[in-house]
Amino acid sequence: MARMVGTGNAYYNIIAEDAAVAMEPVRARYACPMHPEAASPRPGDCPHCGMALEATDPAADDREAYRAARRRLAAGAAFAVPLLAVAMGGAVTGAAGQWTQLALAAPIVFWAGAPLFARGVESLRTGRLNMYTLIALGVGAAFAFSAVATVAPGLFPAAARGADGLAAVWFEAAGVIVVLALLGECLELRARRRAAGAVRSLLALTPETARVLGPHGERDAPVGELRPGDSVRLRPGERAPCDGVVLSGAGAMDESPITGESRPVEKRPGDRVTGGAVNGTAALVVEVTAVGEDTVLAGIVRMVGEARRSRAPYQRAADRAAAIFVPAVIAVAAAAFAVWLAAGPAPALNHALLAAVSVLIVACPCALGLAAPMSVAVAVGRGAGAGVLVKDAETLERLAAIDTVVIDKTGTLTEGRPRVVRAAPAAGVSEAELLRFAASVERASEHPLAAAIVAAAGPDALPEASDVEAAPGRGIAGAAGGRRVRVGNAAFAGGDTVGDTGGAAGGAARPGETLVHVSLDGAPAGTIALADPLRPGARAALAALAELGVSVVLASGDARAAVSAAADALGIAEAHAGMLPQDKARLVADLRARGRRVAMAGDGINDAPALAGADVGIAMGTGAGAAIESAPVTLAGGELAGIARAIRLGRASLANIRQNLVFAFAYNAVGVPAAAGVFYPLFGVLLSPMLAAAAMSLSSVSVIGNALRLRRLPL
Repeated sequence: MARMVGTGNAYYNIIAEDAAVAMEPVRARYACPMHPEAASPRPGDCPHCGMALEATDPAADDREAYRAARRRLAAGAAFAVPLLAVAMGGAVTGAAGQWTQLALAAPIVFWAGAPLFARGVESLRTGRLNMYTLIALGVGAAFAFSAVATVAPGLFPAAARGADGLAAVWFEAAGVIVVLALLGECLELRARRRAAGAVRSLLALTPETARVLGPHGERDAPVGELRPGDSVRLRPGERAPCDGVVLSGAGAMDESPITGESRPVEKRPGDRVTGGAVNGTAALVVEVTAVGEDTVLAGIVRMVGEARRSRAPYQRAADRAAAIFVPAVIAVAAAAFAVWLAAGPAPALNHALLAAVSVLIVACPCALGLAAPMSVAVAVGRGAGAGVLVKDAETLERLAAIDTVVIDKTGTLTEGRPRVVRAAPAAGVSEAELLRFAASVERASEHPLAAAIVAAAGPDALPEASDVEAAPGRGIAGAAGGRRVRVGNAAFAGGDTVGDTGGAAGGAARPGETLVHVSLDGAPAGTIALADPLRPGARAALAALAELGVSVVLASGDARAAVSAAADALGIAEAHAGMLPQDKARLVADLRARGRRVAMAGDGINDAPALAGADVGIAMGTGAGAAIESAPVTLAGGELAGIARAIRLGRASLANIRQNLVFAFAYNAVGVPAAAGVFYPLFGVLLSPMLAAAAMSLSSVSVIGNALRLRRLPL
């Protein structure tokens, strides 16, 4: 026997086996988009709002709930059409007509509408009043009144009955309300699937088979059989089946489905390949580095799924409003019933019931509940398709307010693939030795400068380094080949002179160069000059930020000459050089203290403190793991243009949420008084329950449709 119990935000499956009760945590496979804390390992309904739980696995199509709702809608509509014909056509009148309506309405209410009533009853039992509370009360009151009027019309006073001695019935209202509520549910479930479409399209990027190279030749194998270290061949036009590193061949790859960057990216030996990218016209051999759940694509899907289930600050405000909204609506319905019963025209009971049911139905808070979650779900999916990965809904709101971006230089404004342009060894040290000892300790670093030094040292065996310690923003030290090696800035390496340079340009950096100092056993051993070209799209990306009214501040740990050269080339007015990690963090804190809303974009370990301290941290997807972990936004391709895309996404999603909330509140501000009969003395019109149900569904459809507009947002 199994039962479900809640502990905090988790559910546990309690299974009794051989008189022993074992409690085993079960992964939450389903959660509510409006209340993420409501999670379950199996399909069900949210205990807070009553809505169907959504599959947390972005790969799941989650179509069964939609199909079930559609079946009930079809069955309900099949009975509702003749029900309306009998009620309004006059072909069957009198008692026979009422009994016919009862026979047609009963299947709609008791079978098609069974899930609606079950959720309504559960909400009353738990005290968590929601939209289904109002539907159950409204439909239940209309059907019960009509059933009693049909079975025992004599129970009603003569003033409540017509000339034929029969009381009015509202079977058609009860049936149509159920059908329209099911229609709204179908549309909402369909919209959820469409919102998750961007994620499913990402999952579809990975091919099912790969061309594997082995000792006995090449063979096609299922992607699931690939393991790190395998070699696969990418033929022209094929999609990469995994993450990897190019072993041989050179060519361009289309990474736009993952990064949003339309330009093909050149790949050569040593470059990384992302699963799902499309190979160009050249054949490549790639070594597998990650498969399955460990790939970049799988990480993107996980991040998008978590962000879709997160709750925006606006949603928390809407939840607080909804908590008092439903009880207030029930009170208004009761007051309307009492006023119409006491002072309404004859038959007063019929008018009173009409007003009360209309209030309960028209005030359904589903539009209010959907306003923020639908916008967030669609926006996060749209961002993923453009290479902008947002960790949670709150980040979207923060992005909308950004007016200043602090940008690192290496790997952000520049290509992040610097190369050694010259080496100046000290007396008694050869150029090869200088590069070899520096590369031995730099192999342990993720920094792009380190990779360039290792590449320049060549394929010869490097001394094995030990006791390696990194000093972020300053350099790295270790022991190699029996020597103590320090590589970094002049202060860290232990001197800013290199002695005899053999006619080289000494230890001075040229414009656009970064100078790395090396010492052996505490004595200066020479300098290594590196240059990192600007990204081709850097100017256009900064122009896009300027169009958004966003200021750019350059903050780099590089030497002043290199930073100034980059700033001058890109027209950046404010630039800071030689900054340690704590300096960048202080710069961000100072800007925020001056009232600026700051985003920090970087890709290195030394950027992590500033990323964490900014209003929004933006990690370039090609950077270090520490940077990505510290940032709530990741640009999958590391493209600078993605910063402007992220800000546009945040502003558009926040505007969309506000539009939805304004519409939901305005709709209820007009609909509830109209249903209660406030306008009856002026216009002599009382809103019918059927029109109230139509308006209820229309409100949800409007909110959903407005949110889905974000799918076409130009980024």
